[in-house]
Amino acid sequence: MNTSRNIPGFVYKLMLLAATIIWGIAFVVMKDAVDVLPPAQLIGVRFLLTGLLMAAVFHRSLRGTLNGPCLRAGLVLALVTFLAFWVQTIGLADTTPGKNAFLTATYCVIVPFLLWIVARKRPTLANVGAAVLCIAGIGLVSMTAGSFRLEFGDLMTLLCAVFFAAQIIAISHYAQQFNVLALTVYQFLFGGLMGLVLGGLTEPAPTLAVLTPDFLFNLFYLVVFASGLCYLFQNVGLAHVAPAQGSLLLSLESVFGVLASVLLYGEVVTGRMMLGFVLIFAAILISELAPTLKAKRLEQKRQPEAAYDPEEECAPIG
Repeated sequence: MNTSRNIPGFVYKLMLLAATIIWGIAFVVMKDAVDVLPPAQLIGVRFLLTGLLMAAVFHRSLRGTLNGPCLRAGLVLALVTFLAFWVQTIGLADTTPGKNAFLTATYCVIVPFLLWIVARKRPTLANVGAAVLCIAGIGLVSMTAGSFRLEFGDLMTLLCAVFFAAQIIAISHYAQQFNVLALTVYQFLFGGLMGLVLGGLTEPAPTLAVLTPDFLFNLFYLVVFASGLCYLFQNVGLAHVAPAQGSLLLSLESVFGVLASVLLYGEVVTGRMMLGFVLIFAAILISELAPTLKAKRLEQKRQPEAAYDPEEECAPIG
């Protein structure tokens, strides 16, 4: 018997919600951690420990995956993922956690346009509208009053959003060919090695003085909760929640990032920034929900003879 059927649908939604809260707080945790350890080394340590932890938990999924094609796919994922987190962390050192959270979330809007470049799949009118809203929101969030110049940290965060969009496309491509858990393990392991190598070549060597209780707690949070536990919650939750609702819940990460930054970091959110956050969040919702709504309309057109069933309309998910 499938025991998941005995679990109420709202539990899976709570798992997705918990993941977004943990990720939202992680922006503040990363802000504190990068003040102690340089970006490449911090990402290297975080990814390597996460990879080792996941390899120990999901070791059975690695059987039969130690081959050239799967390892190469893991290496590609590791590269785009490391670049995304590395550039994001560089940006975080020069901006606030709240702005970093919302600007990172613009990857949802970037994905359709990146697909246009690599797969010749033309963006829809909804994608274009979302992009316009997103650009307006970025301007309100990032540009200081009386100035149209983006700060360095905000530029780096927008660049990281491009890499996160590339990661989404790469994962969707390779997940059809290889074991997803194995790919995730190799993604973290290779990414961790990249960070340690790059950090060793370009950043000052850390001393034992960095191993303070606060830093070790932050690292524990990033490895166990923000990486391992959140990936588990996300994968299990999305398997039992409708795509539209799952996307909506996961998009709340940026909202919780701002709340955590205000409550834990002391960030001051002005009215102009709040309006920018609203525009960016609206753009994310349009990008996430428009494809699902379009598919639903097409399905309804294919089955015009189907009778309306109010029970089906209100049927619980999961």
